[in-house]
Amino acid sequence: MSEIARNNLQALQANPYPGRGIIVGLDETGERLVQVYWIMGRSPNSRNRIFVADGGAVRTEAADPAKVADPSLIIYNALAELTGVYIATNGDQTDTIVQAILAGGDARVALATRCYEPDAPNYTPRISALCSLRYGRPVVEMSILKRSAWGAGCDRQFFVYESFDAGLGRCLTTYAGDGDPLPSFEGEPKLMPLTGDIDGVLNSVWTALNEENRISLAVKFIHLKTGDSTVRIVNKYEKV
Repeated sequence: MSEIARNNLQALQANPYPGRGIIVGLDETGERLVQVYWIMGRSPNSRNRIFVADGGAVRTEAADPAKVADPSLIIYNALAELTGVYIATNGDQTDTIVQAILAGGDARVALATRCYEPDAPNYTPRISALCSLRYGRPVVEMSILKRSAWGAGCDRQFFVYESFDAGLGRCLTTYAGDGDPLPSFEGEPKLMPLTGDIDGVLNSVWTALNEENRISLAVKFIHLKTGDSTVRIVNKYEKV
């Protein structure tokens, strides 16, 4: 594990509220692409969620449907797959990206039609990661759409990675930390360790997240040669 990645993991452990997060990289064998996605929550509505896996796809559902106050920003498809393409996002822009690719477009053009979430005063950024194996090597595009510091405009940042060291990934979160309003993530996706097999990665990231605010975590391993994927999830709450 590199010192930078180790320090970033310690910073994540010390952060009470990084919000939702995505990590993309390679497992320690270098044979599998890794996608990690987690959700956190402070309000009862945000905490009333679980992850449900369906093959290589993962969606959010209400843990207790009777307690849902507003489903618009908490219920969505989080992880999706097309042939050779693997998508992870923190909102319904997952569907926007999928529809664009099926129509022959790409993620960047698709995300030009979207903006940050309309949840004033936080204006939660939309974070996304598209991993493609269609080029004979893994190509990862991560993005964040967030409210401009200079007004109501949307700042769009894209980061493209074509090489990863085994056991390392890039991490993008919605927030820099706790606050009121919540401060948006700043800078380039941070280097993060991806230690062990799929269960090892699941346990290490879940343990790093604040115990009070963590809600659900999903890890997907994708074999670079075959494209076959495996998903593990952990939920803080059980379905009612």
